[in-house]
Amino acid sequence: MSTDPSDLFAVEARALDASDPLAAHRDAFVGAESSLVYFDGNSLGRPPRVTAQRLADFVTGQWGGRLIRGWDESWMQMPFHLGDRLGHLALGAAAGQTVIGDSTTVLLYKLLRAALTERSAGDPERVEIVVGRDDFPTDRYLVEGIAAERGARVVWVDVDTTRGVDADALRAAVGPRTAVVLLSHVSYRSGYLADAGTLTRIVHDAGALVLWDLCHSAGAVPVELDAWGVDLAVGCTYKYLNGGPGSPAFAYVAARHQATLVQPIQGWMGAADVFAMGPEYRPAAGMRRFLSGTPPVLAMRAMEDTLDLIEDAGITAIRAKSVTLTEFALRVSDGILAPLGVRVASPRDPAERGGHVTLSHPAMRAVTARLWEQDVIPDYRDPHGLRIGLAPLTTSFAETLAGLTAVAEALRAEG
Repeated sequence: MSTDPSDLFAVEARALDASDPLAAHRDAFVGAESSLVYFDGNSLGRPPRVTAQRLADFVTGQWGGRLIRGWDESWMQMPFHLGDRLGHLALGAAAGQTVIGDSTTVLLYKLLRAALTERSAGDPERVEIVVGRDDFPTDRYLVEGIAAERGARVVWVDVDTTRGVDADALRAAVGPRTAVVLLSHVSYRSGYLADAGTLTRIVHDAGALVLWDLCHSAGAVPVELDAWGVDLAVGCTYKYLNGGPGSPAFAYVAARHQATLVQPIQGWMGAADVFAMGPEYRPAAGMRRFLSGTPPVLAMRAMEDTLDLIEDAGITAIRAKSVTLTEFALRVSDGILAPLGVRVASPRDPAERGGHVTLSHPAMRAVTARLWEQDVIPDYRDPHGLRIGLAPLTTSFAETLAGLTAVAEALRAEG
């Protein structure tokens, strides 16, 4: 029997694929049958095969057949219907607290600014926004912009780039001047999975509100917004939710805050009577008040098919496969990449790791470019990080091994 690590990993990959309870779901996605290795499901998910027909049917049937009547018949309620379904299946959120619409950036702006205004109005000393220095650029840029706009102060939390904000770091950053804390549930760079329940309690103990960025966890990691006592959350739908390029984001506002938060982009869709066209703005009750403009109906359609798959598979099973995939990827990395100087820049403990793994080596930028030419698609993140995004519904163990083997070959070629 061969003792070559690659041969042993190939045997293991075949066994894992054969025993994978979610293996059949892979065939539901376009491109799964090809030889292309896709390590970027945590940036843009593959499209479900049935989505093409769903969109075509919508164009000819609802859009083409019902025309403007579609608004009264279903489109006006779509942001709330899909939001509630997403909340139930993947966010641990009771009905009436999640809405689909706008981009991640716009929704983060709305909720972050609303939270700052609400806390500062109750206590003028609360003028600080806390954010991790290694959070996704949009999050950091928004915090800086809102602080400048509102005369607030940014408190930066320094973190190890192979991890993220933890309890000790957060306790040191919050206090009586804190208004709102923006945190990432899964770090975009390292894949660090934060203890959201504990961090939320720390924020609340300081008298502040917490806004969670769920972009790299929704659809891959179980989320329990209600159980954790979360105030606010925002996430995108084009990663593990397979909504397509630029598909609209979602916002969660706990029911206890909906009547007191004033979102800053007052548009007609957030008004109490949308079609009254009144002389002044009066916000609607509930989650409608967090809308601004016309809902992106066509852009919301695609994610319905992935919600069907999540409902069929169950988020617990999805997370179990995610852990098994990343554990396998780490074993392969240790076996065939570590001897080439590759270092794991993600948490080893699966309880602290989301759905992706980052591998570090000085040549990774060049390696990434080389791999893309070979139809092996990871992404690159400074410093020296090759990010391996393993979407549980679409990624196989054989595909994972093929991709990491290609990484080893590319590293050797780079010398």
